[in-house]
Amino acid sequence: MLERKQLKDRTQVTFVLPADTPPGTVSVVGDFNDWRPGAHTLVPREDGTRAVTVALPGKSVHSFRYLAAGDYWFDEDHADSHDGTNSRLHT
Repeated sequence: MLERKQLKDRTQVTFVLPADTPPGTVSVVGDFNDWRPGAHTLVPREDGTRAVTVALPGKSVHSFRYLAAGDYWFDEDHADSHDGTNSRLHT
């Protein structure tokens, strides 16, 4: 799930997943962090989910995927679009 908060010239995007699906460490990896695993690792929240927030420029489009333990890559079902390989996010 994606949560968004509009700021003056940026959009705060929070990437949210269930606490244990998939199990283990998960990070969001995309063009906004040079596709570096571990740069934005999801952390547990009080509501039983895990999340990480990234500030992105407004009026931009970004490609991303999730990377879980065991080199398991997966897409965001609720992304704005998909390009065949990656999830896409429009801010």
